[in-house]
Amino acid sequence: MSDRIAVAKTYKLFIGGKFPRSESGRVYPVTDDKGKFLANAAQASRKDVRDAVSAARKAFPGWSGATAYNRGQVLYRVAEMLEGRRDQFIAEVSASEGSRHAASTVDAAIDRWVWYAGWTNKIASVLGAANPVAGPYFSFTVPEPTGVVGVLAPQRSSLLGLVSVLAPVLATGCTAVVVSSEERPLPAITLSEVLATSDLPGGVANILTGRAAELGPWLASHADVNALDPTGAEDRAALARDAAGTVKRVLNVPAEEPDWTLRPDITRLRRYLEAKTVWHPMGN
Repeated sequence: MSDRIAVAKTYKLFIGGKFPRSESGRVYPVTDDKGKFLANAAQASRKDVRDAVSAARKAFPGWSGATAYNRGQVLYRVAEMLEGRRDQFIAEVSASEGSRHAASTVDAAIDRWVWYAGWTNKIASVLGAANPVAGPYFSFTVPEPTGVVGVLAPQRSSLLGLVSVLAPVLATGCTAVVVSSEERPLPAITLSEVLATSDLPGGVANILTGRAAELGPWLASHADVNALDPTGAEDRAALARDAAGTVKRVLNVPAEEPDWTLRPDITRLRRYLEAKTVWHPMGN
């Protein structure tokens, strides 16, 4: 009996809750940490970025308008599904980053997702305020989501880093367009499959595979993107200049990729929120 030829997997993009091929038709090979071929991944183009931003904008009113409690339920459901596919994530993280810490990395990513899911209905209490005023008025400050956020995911931490930059975006009520790690995209692709089969509405999170250097400038200059996280970019100064043309918020991130295993705080939640202050007269 002759040896069979394995059928190579060719993955697609995740846009608007669906899995389209790249508009460009391009793919690129994904290899493990030893250079062995694993699969083909779609190489997204400028048109794919535009489609993803359009999907994120369309999904924003529904997601931001949902109750914080409901968003927490949805995100916790994602964590449940991450737990159910734990073995697959361990295999993919092991292939891309080495097997030494793969299990603990996946467990930390699941725990990180739960942590941010738990913050959804606490953000208003912690970051909002009833303001003291000298007059017959009530004054309240309420945090509101910024809008559509472009995220260049970490290049080295294919799952834990990805969860650490995506989960806070969704927890605040924003929607996201994410460019995954170029060389280590498989955990991001599997995460997109989890998101597609969870309760997360289509378009809330969109995940593109390809080159951050190619796609980053299109995200930064897109007029319908409200904020940009350049964590996985090489030339962040250039992206900041591109973003200035549409006056979008650009996160100030460390020059070196941080240690994602460290305990998170609410800093990333703050970055995706705008403070809305409301004045209301007392009495009838």
